[in-house]
Amino acid sequence: MSSNRTRMLLYGRRAAMAGVALLLLVAGFWSSWGDAQHVLLAKGREHGTLRVADCGEETCTGPYDPEGSAAPREGMTIEKSVAVKKGAKLPVVLKPDSEELVRTGTAGALYAWHPMGGALLLAALVIGGGLRLTRIAWATAAAGGALLVGAFLAL
Repeated sequence: MSSNRTRMLLYGRRAAMAGVALLLLVAGFWSSWGDAQHVLLAKGREHGTLRVADCGEETCTGPYDPEGSAAPREGMTIEKSVAVKKGAKLPVVLKPDSEELVRTGTAGALYAWHPMGGALLLAALVIGGGLRLTRIAWATAAAGGALLVGAFLAL
């Protein structure tokens, strides 16, 4: 009887840890997808260049020069990152029905996915410690670390 209880507790612990790891990965994906969808699925969206004029606590603003025949606009915003400096010209795409821009290209794609990189690192701890799957944990941590380092270097 004791053996059955121990086995049930083991399965319960593994199921709980798998659920936590899955929750971390889904949350990381969901956090990243808000910006990543505009970078990865940019066909048909308005592209242009933002010249950074001023940066606040969370956003930077400046004049936006769209490609094509659309008129330039003032006061467009982009999320502030460490690499954004006053006077920089950034390739951007306009989020539909908003005044917010998202950086495009390799740097923009990697930056958009950086929450997923953090989620991969956290999930690696749960996978290695809670599920005792060390090889998968190391691979997950390496993927998350590579994503974060790649975003840092690209910006």
